[in-house]
Amino acid sequence: MMPRTELSDSMPTRLQRLELAIEGMTCGACSARLQNALNDAQGVAEAAVNFALERAVVRFESDKTDIDTLIKAVKKTGFDVGVETASYHVANLRDEQVASKIKSVLSGVLGVLDVATDPATDTVCVTSLSLMVLDDSLIKRVTEAGHDLLPATGAGSQVDRELRRSVIERRTIIASCILTLPFLVQMAAMAVGGDTGMRLHMPPWAELLIVLPIQFGFGFRFYRGAYNSLRGGGANMDVLVALGTTSAFLYSCYLMLSLGSGARGELYFEASAFIITLILIGKHLEARAKRSAAAAIQELLALRPKTATVRLKDGSTREINAASVKPGEIVVCRPGERIAVDGVIVRGEAEVDEALITGESVPAAKGRGDRITAGSINIDGFLDIKATAAGENSMLSQMIRMVENAQISKPEVQRIADKVCAVFVPVVIAIAAVTFVGWLIYGAGLEQAFKSAAATLVIACPCALGLATPTAIMVGSSIAAKAGILIKDATTLENAHGLTHIIFDKTGTLTEGKPEIEDIELLGEMSEDEAVLIAASLQQGSTHPIGKAFTKEARKRHQTLLEIENFRNEVSRGIKGEIGGVSYFVGNSRMLQSTNLQTDEPMKSGTFAWLGERRENGDVLHARFTLRDQLLPTSKSAVDLLKKLSIQPMLVTGDAESVSKRIGEALGIEYIRAETQPNDKASIVSDLQKEGWKVGMVGDGINDVPALAQATVGFAVSSGTEIAMETAAVTIVRPDPRLIAAAIDASRRTFRKIKQNLFWSFIYNVIGLPLAALGYLNPSLAAAAMAMSSLSVLANSLTLRRWKPNLHPSESSPPDKN
Repeated sequence: MMPRTELSDSMPTRLQRLELAIEGMTCGACSARLQNALNDAQGVAEAAVNFALERAVVRFESDKTDIDTLIKAVKKTGFDVGVETASYHVANLRDEQVASKIKSVLSGVLGVLDVATDPATDTVCVTSLSLMVLDDSLIKRVTEAGHDLLPATGAGSQVDRELRRSVIERRTIIASCILTLPFLVQMAAMAVGGDTGMRLHMPPWAELLIVLPIQFGFGFRFYRGAYNSLRGGGANMDVLVALGTTSAFLYSCYLMLSLGSGARGELYFEASAFIITLILIGKHLEARAKRSAAAAIQELLALRPKTATVRLKDGSTREINAASVKPGEIVVCRPGERIAVDGVIVRGEAEVDEALITGESVPAAKGRGDRITAGSINIDGFLDIKATAAGENSMLSQMIRMVENAQISKPEVQRIADKVCAVFVPVVIAIAAVTFVGWLIYGAGLEQAFKSAAATLVIACPCALGLATPTAIMVGSSIAAKAGILIKDATTLENAHGLTHIIFDKTGTLTEGKPEIEDIELLGEMSEDEAVLIAASLQQGSTHPIGKAFTKEARKRHQTLLEIENFRNEVSRGIKGEIGGVSYFVGNSRMLQSTNLQTDEPMKSGTFAWLGERRENGDVLHARFTLRDQLLPTSKSAVDLLKKLSIQPMLVTGDAESVSKRIGEALGIEYIRAETQPNDKASIVSDLQKEGWKVGMVGDGINDVPALAQATVGFAVSSGTEIAMETAAVTIVRPDPRLIAAAIDASRRTFRKIKQNLFWSFIYNVIGLPLAALGYLNPSLAAAAMAMSSLSVLANSLTLRRWKPNLHPSESSPPDKN
């Protein structure tokens, strides 16, 4: 799998990436402690641990450490690593040579722990690290070995294990609630009946029998977590809960022994029962809320088709695993089916629903020559699609990786919270100890000292603090992905919310990126057809949109392109080459300046390209081509939306001054820089940053890469070049510049939620701890408050799911300034 964290991509290639599902984390202190332990391990370059997702991502030097050593480091810190088993079918496993080959191939996949074959049923069981091994990677390895690997329905997947765990948790909570019910009735009787209610108190032995399974059965998870935490050299929420409930239990046992029958009505077993039951309920609800926050990944994963129908050379079709489709193969897609691969339609027409890929709710009409994306739904046509990418290389898989990358990474504000979590529990234990001693010194007695200390231990928990940032990041990156905005990591979200300037390249971002030849002015001896043929032949080696305009014009004229020699592409100038031994060039005014030719470019709309011939006795111009690239219909709205967010739009392009001014005036952009080189764009970004501004760059081509890399946040359009998308921090899935403003708006709202969550997490502890220490809260109420603190943070983050991109400047939306 590709990197999915904020970890640096500029590291040596010998680094390997390991993603682990971590079991046993109960609060933010756990993730902070594990992250520190992994970063301190030998051979580890960088590690990131996410409490909300229960994941750890590690990059390590394979010559200094290995997976087994890293797993041991996790377990030494007091946690477990998730493992899952999946079943697959492979034909002819009865052949020992085939079985041995399959076992060898699968065992070589990073993250696979064990491979077992069953020749009787042609089944292979693969035990691997959860999250680490994808079906696609296994299928690809086996396919390359000459066999087919088909997933079998099994009960060993991570989803199945989560469902079983959820069922067990519900049953535990129900049982704990039933056992706690007598204590609730008893407390209600006391509240209503006053002194007479004391008679309804259960005998001490009955209370003890009821609380024992709660304390040491249902509550055993807290003892186990506390032991693992302390063994790993730290302290977490489990330590606080175990200390608080055990104190209540032991103090009650002491009263039973010392007071005998007089202990009736004086015990605190109910405090222990209520604390454990309420925290179990809170943790279960918290887990459900976290799954809801991470639902976008599951929705995207559900889009990936498992199989594809491939057309063979003899015209017949065969159903194979989608991950096994090779580039160039023809995939057949029938009405109602999900498209299995990225590709280009070579036959057929259809309405295609791309809503969950691009965020566009209206189905798009697709026909021959149109690009199409895996996971989209073919509504009503028969399509033959020439595959360009499948499985892990598809756009859908890249989207999943980017969303996961954003969710597991940490912005700077979370690193600060992690440092607080790391010292939080020891500080709380110290406060509880001071509270206990303080009440005794004050003369309030052992009972009051115990109640206040226990309430202090229980109410203070770093859970809310640990969930504040990752849950907001999870939801924020998810809602952006649904809108067609892919955010690389949490640092990007953090940077995007503060942008002050957005620089647009013109071609392919504000315009359609498909210029066409509008007019041809002959300047020499060539005919129009000859000029087009020579120019198009020169441009056939170019990937620039203007080059495609010439080749498109030649196709219109049914011309066969000529062979070209000594082809040379001069960035931001044009093309040079030889045809039939004659040197030609096609370029802009900057290209002409490098020759002895001069021309006065007329001040009218359009982009110009000249066709010239290099001669010993003087260069000659043969033709001037006027090209027109239409503005995208959404470009004006995109600029207006940015202004609405108090962001200054700028146009920086390599195009001619006249064209740039015309477009700038049409869009309402005041700052325009024309005829710029690629490095000029990066310099403009750098100059603005030196003045203290935070600058975003929007581009789609190779010439935009330096500026995209220099920008505070780079935005790339997915219809552009691959290197632009790799360099940019944000990828816009569909060519709609309005999504730039939407991305910034999503970032601002996400970080507003993070600030709210962190504020309330801190305030909760700032207020709750003194109240508990001063005796204003009993342990049971403190437990309820602690559970509510985490749930309130999660609920606040989940309100982000209501966000939808505002794509119309006229629509009112509340300002969200920093």
